[in-house]
Amino acid sequence: MITDLATVAVLVSDAGKSKEWFRDKLGFEVKEDQDHWVVVAPKGSGTGLHLCKTGELDPGNQGILFLADNIDATYAELKAKGVEFSRPLGKAEWDEKTRYAMFKDPDGNEYWLMPK
Repeated sequence: MITDLATVAVLVSDAGKSKEWFRDKLGFEVKEDQDHWVVVAPKGSGTGLHLCKTGELDPGNQGILFLADNIDATYAELKAKGVEFSRPLGKAEWDEKTRYAMFKDPDGNEYWLMPK
């Protein structure tokens, strides 16, 4: 049976530029950087994002959810680094006890940010 997930592909226009963005803005580590195979991940995570260069992009909600120990501090830090949020941190429409935000990478791919 399948026991783990190694990478999830995210389509980008420039893997090098995206690698720098994830590293510099989100604090991710570069797991692999070989020609077409660029993988970044949160420090200590076993699952990475394969930054897959393509000519055709379909930006928008990628359905990828990142978790933060302290969502308020993380949100403030990302905003200070110039990360563009498409949805500010606030209560979820489906549950007012749940808070989340959504942010964009340089290609317009959107990601979820929620508390751990």
